[in-house]
Amino acid sequence: MTGILPNKPRIEDDRTGIDIDTLKRAFLDNLFYIQAKFPKVSTKNDYYMALAYTVRDRLLNRWLHTNQTYLERAPRIVAYLSAEFLMGPHLGNNLIDLGLYEPVKQAIAELGLDLNELLEQEEEPGLGNGGLGRLAACYIDSLATLEIPSVAYGIRYEYGIFDQEIKDGWQVEVTDRWLRYGNPWEVVRPESELMVKFGGHTETFIDEYGVYRVQWVPYKVVKGVPYDTPILGFKTNTANTLRLWKAEAPESFDFAVFNQGDYFGAVHQKSESENITKVLYPNDETYQGKQLRLEQQYFFVSCSLQDMIRLAKMQGVALERFHEHFAIQLNDTHPTIAIAELMRLLLDEHGFDWDRAWDITTKTFAYTNHTLLPEALERWSVAMLGGLLPRHLELIYEINSRFLDEVRIKFFEDPDRIARMSIIDESGERYVRMAHLACVGSYAINGVAELHSRLLKQTVLHDFYEMYPEKFVNVTNGVTPRRFIALSNPRLTSLITSKIGDGWLKNLGELRKLESLVDDAGFRNDFYQVKQAVKQDLADYVRANHGVEINPESIYDIQAKRIHEYKRQHLNALYIITLYNRLKANPSLDIAPRTFLFGGKAAPGYYMAKLIVKLINSIADVTNSDPDVGDRIKVVFLTDYNVKFAQRVYPAANLSEQISTAGKEASGTGNMKFSMNGALTIGTLDGANVEIREAVGAENFFLFGMTAEEVLAKKAEGYNPWDYYHGNDELKGVLDRIASGFFSHGDTELFKPLLDSLLYQDIFMVLADYQSYVECQERVDGAFRDRDNWTRMSILNAARMGHFSSDRSIRDYLSQIWKAPAVKIDVPEYSQSNGDVKLSL
Repeated sequence: MTGILPNKPRIEDDRTGIDIDTLKRAFLDNLFYIQAKFPKVSTKNDYYMALAYTVRDRLLNRWLHTNQTYLERAPRIVAYLSAEFLMGPHLGNNLIDLGLYEPVKQAIAELGLDLNELLEQEEEPGLGNGGLGRLAACYIDSLATLEIPSVAYGIRYEYGIFDQEIKDGWQVEVTDRWLRYGNPWEVVRPESELMVKFGGHTETFIDEYGVYRVQWVPYKVVKGVPYDTPILGFKTNTANTLRLWKAEAPESFDFAVFNQGDYFGAVHQKSESENITKVLYPNDETYQGKQLRLEQQYFFVSCSLQDMIRLAKMQGVALERFHEHFAIQLNDTHPTIAIAELMRLLLDEHGFDWDRAWDITTKTFAYTNHTLLPEALERWSVAMLGGLLPRHLELIYEINSRFLDEVRIKFFEDPDRIARMSIIDESGERYVRMAHLACVGSYAINGVAELHSRLLKQTVLHDFYEMYPEKFVNVTNGVTPRRFIALSNPRLTSLITSKIGDGWLKNLGELRKLESLVDDAGFRNDFYQVKQAVKQDLADYVRANHGVEINPESIYDIQAKRIHEYKRQHLNALYIITLYNRLKANPSLDIAPRTFLFGGKAAPGYYMAKLIVKLINSIADVTNSDPDVGDRIKVVFLTDYNVKFAQRVYPAANLSEQISTAGKEASGTGNMKFSMNGALTIGTLDGANVEIREAVGAENFFLFGMTAEEVLAKKAEGYNPWDYYHGNDELKGVLDRIASGFFSHGDTELFKPLLDSLLYQDIFMVLADYQSYVECQERVDGAFRDRDNWTRMSILNAARMGHFSSDRSIRDYLSQIWKAPAVKIDVPEYSQSNGDVKLSL
């Protein structure tokens, strides 16, 4: 007799069950059958991998049902194209999203292991560098949480940008081998490979219908292999896909060449092809480096668009409706060649005429701009682009010709606009301006903060705003509270949830409920104790990893972001020297003890940024060992700052340094992560600082410096940094102290390039904002001494950050740009019957 026993207790599937015993059994099974290890010979990495596969199993049911639902219903899909996805480790985030953090922690503990140690084993995925990549990661998290059909496309870099080491105070770049132990979260799909062309020439012909056509005859073809990672929403059944492309040669080994004795040549094509996805942001100071960057960008957008067309066909969607089925978001200019590529695919591969292809293209793409720095707007030499992508250059010329005809008609009395707005820069060596192509070929253009969007319209994209005012919208950036509060700061999460429930993790606006507790002395003390405990954790880490004792009672003053002159880490450094000079002049000076913590990477070829890193470390060497200073000032440069490390840092901060020159930072998202965790901000009216200050209240924000308008006015009137040097004795003393070699063992030349830059150019007006910054820091010092009021301000910062959730940002994109409805995913509960399990009696 066969059948199911009557009244039998529910049996959990080892792949999907969440009971403690089921989790333990599944973990041990994966250790045995996936890692092929037993406990006596298992390493911590084996245990991490076994746990990762155990958690991934619990994602797959949701992921496959999500994919099946999208295939059957053919909903409108948001396709997010980004050259970077700074994901951070997956395990902890997936545990939070599944609601399994505590059950898994208990199961692992009962097996004699520590979940925190296993979480530490996970490598930081080397798929991004800065805020642009982290924003993309936050957005795909929110898309899944809001149950929006989406797919994210990027590059599966074999090596990240670099691991950072500090030697003798200098940044040293070390290869980021993040894949050396494998990646349990990805699934390779070799059956879905695609081919991408490069180089060669074009040929024209008349097809069988008498229509003029163009054929691209490439010099080489590269294979794109997709690697898929499930991106789960928070406590939803939706698991969208991050699809990353790896470049491979169509044939990995040439036997004909090998048999002729050319052993190197036999594998040369493989090596050359795979170089495309070898490393994130190869050094582009050389022609070859620039060409590799362009190859990377075209490779991943071509694969992605071909993949979308393939998916549309599978879903029965006619290509005439491609723009109705996909909303493609260009994350900055890196994927902009996709506009020309979609035109090529529609015209050359699928037989559309120009007008219909252009109509579809311009209704498909939307463009996010991330910079106000003109030099950061991407452009490619015509010679390089034409040599690598000859068909695309032809298409860009045609797009440009038709566009400039529109400009002439609309602004017929302003011929200068033709040169300014042309996609082709003809002012010297000819270049393709990718931001211009993005503006012309997209139906929406957005900035990433209210100030940034306004300045875009007034400055770098002013002509395009006058041409297409209806295209321009603002979507202020946001960050996910799941990673940057729930995962990063479990103590604060528990405190908040104990007071207002856990609804705030999906609706961050509910944090407003904390305002009613700000006058509760008990809650203020609890909030303060949480902060102190996290600060102690960071102090323990710094002692163990940097050999520096820092005082958890001091102000943790933190500036953690990419090292760049416009972000002005050197302004912060000048203030540290100011304090140091004051203490040397008056050793009994009463100041609130302060720990200055820096984190961030300088681009390998950016000498001035690397010199700023050296200056910070040189200051640390002096101040941290001077008995006159004692514990009143400590300076630490936190090595190899990344998402994983940031999760230690954001919760511990008392003061968040957001001190860029007004009008230079597009938005910033670190400012949001710090504030969500109760840090107070010292900052300029730049980027999203403006909106953060409005949200938390001016009285809970330390404002200094010129406004963007004042910066422009000062430059227009002829800014002279020497006036500030000679007009401010304390500033002069600081710069002279550096020039004397005091922080460089007597070497007066070491920091001369940095000093010369400040005194003769000072592009980012460090000296102009110095005095205002110093005075603002004195207000910080006074405010911190009132512990109770500081805690009150800290609570209000956290409580008023609801607007800066990435969930809100995505809702703005949906309402203003994408118009993609949510789709509910149903996942049947496991049972023996639907699991095809039968018992024989």
